[in-house]
Amino acid sequence: MNERRSVLIIDDDDGIREMLQSALSFSGFDVTNAADGARALALLATQQPDAIVLDVMMPGVDGFEVVQLLRHRGNTVPVLFLSARDAVQDRVEGLRLGGDDYLTKPFSIIEVVARLESLLRRTQAGAPSSSAPYPGESAPMRCGDLELDESRHLVRRSGIAIELSPTEFRLLSYLMRNQGRVLSKAQILEHVWRYDFGGEVNVVERFVSNLRRKIDPVGTPLLRTVRGFGYTIRSDG
Repeated sequence: MNERRSVLIIDDDDGIREMLQSALSFSGFDVTNAADGARALALLATQQPDAIVLDVMMPGVDGFEVVQLLRHRGNTVPVLFLSARDAVQDRVEGLRLGGDDYLTKPFSIIEVVARLESLLRRTQAGAPSSSAPYPGESAPMRCGDLELDESRHLVRRSGIAIELSPTEFRLLSYLMRNQGRVLSKAQILEHVWRYDFGGEVNVVERFVSNLRRKIDPVGTPLLRTVRGFGYTIRSDG
């Protein structure tokens, strides 16, 4: 029997919370909810859901602030934003701050479920196994002094661990698997997000910028921009 996954819904609209809770419970999720950012953060201090569905515009601590605080704590739980703010800059900002997906209101319940399923497939595929290493387990990928271990969901540079969000980890993994190749923004969108993101290639630019700040703070830069073509990761000059 499949293990039920847990989802935390954070939204100040009672009707939306109830609708999402009913639909997600029917779809096989264990659901908890919070009416505002402050209550959600208190819950998350003692609970770790498999994913979060998060409204952006809430009184007090808004959705963007919730994600910033979680990422600052080192919490990499996947986050699906729901928001009536549909401007491109709002969507890009939500992803830049550490969200993993962004869906605008009004939304289809079917799409919310599908996005959550896709998000959990992507993030759990790279999650560390609770079992001991086994023969044939994939070896870590390396680029210079940067190491990425997909089986244990670990990233290190010069032996120092680097905390990445699930989307940042998938982006780095895709670049490392194609080390030395120049990948276009369209290729990255297709392989990292695995669905059409409305052609918003600036989402890729934001995530690459975030990733570069984390893996290239000092020393030889590894993540390169090839103007007019895309991005590549390589250790040579």
